[in-house]
Amino acid sequence: MKLVIHPAVDQARLTEITKAAGTMTIVNATDEPSAVLALSDANAFFGKLTPSMLAVAQNLEWVQCPTASLEHFVFPELIEHPCVLTNMRGLYSDVIADHVFAYILCFARNLHLYLRQQMRSVYEPIGGEAARTAFATGPDHISAIDRAHLDIADCTLGVVGLGSIGREIARRACAFDMRVIAVDPVQMEQAPNVSVLLPLEELPRLLNESDFVVIAAPHTPDTERMFGASQFLQMKPSAYLINIGRGVIVDLSALVSALNAKHIAGAALDVFEEEPLPTEHPLWQFDNVLITPHVAAASVHIAERHLATLLENVRRFSAGKELINKVEKARWF
Repeated sequence: MKLVIHPAVDQARLTEITKAAGTMTIVNATDEPSAVLALSDANAFFGKLTPSMLAVAQNLEWVQCPTASLEHFVFPELIEHPCVLTNMRGLYSDVIADHVFAYILCFARNLHLYLRQQMRSVYEPIGGEAARTAFATGPDHISAIDRAHLDIADCTLGVVGLGSIGREIARRACAFDMRVIAVDPVQMEQAPNVSVLLPLEELPRLLNESDFVVIAAPHTPDTERMFGASQFLQMKPSAYLINIGRGVIVDLSALVSALNAKHIAGAALDVFEEEPLPTEHPLWQFDNVLITPHVAAASVHIAERHLATLLENVRRFSAGKELINKVEKARWF
């Protein structure tokens, strides 16, 4: 059996892959022509596969994608090919869930607004006029301040997409005593930490009931522009949208309109259809919008997890065992 790698990996990783492969031949191709030549009789491939590379692969049984997302990896010939495709899902769930709750806590406690006040040397509670003397002026002022600061244990979290990331977000939400509802196109059995699991057709119910709506879905043909004007109208005016899925899922023009019309309370976005987000984009100007530059998955642990997943599948393939992280090529997940 033969495994072809392209682009080539460093020597340290190559050594580990070679150990895991046992008797398999490993070709660490430094350029595409070398990869094409080696693929003619290869059984497995790791890296970035192209249509021209696939066309010469007569014995290909398994392709390991180096990423979790597949929108830039799959192509029609690969979808039709009988080979098994696996990806790197599951590596980022905990750190992305942390990022989501950083957003949630920031909005709940108005940290996004207090930070802006800090830059102006303003010492003033959010939620009431005459804030410096609010606690001495009567219960009306106190209640106005209180209402402006959410107790997230009173909130419902809606999770769109209950894959490994969505499930980890739900687990953290339960630690905060939040009610969790979720929609998913394939998950049918009740999931741990989820109070209500709905089919995708019931997304309007999730939007109507949630105080925070988290998009944890991948980019697929079915999720493009999934969130537009009608979805924002279905959300509570007090609710926040969070997108750590893929930028193409949210129509940003519709989001800007919804924010201007106060159809929703705010948004937190880590992903955008165009990255970097252009400096002239109106989203930069909203005080109730949090923007991070596609860093929700950033962690010192990802490289070791990435290698561990690859090695596990190399060992399994070499031994003729079931591979992990198999995907439905036509559905991109």
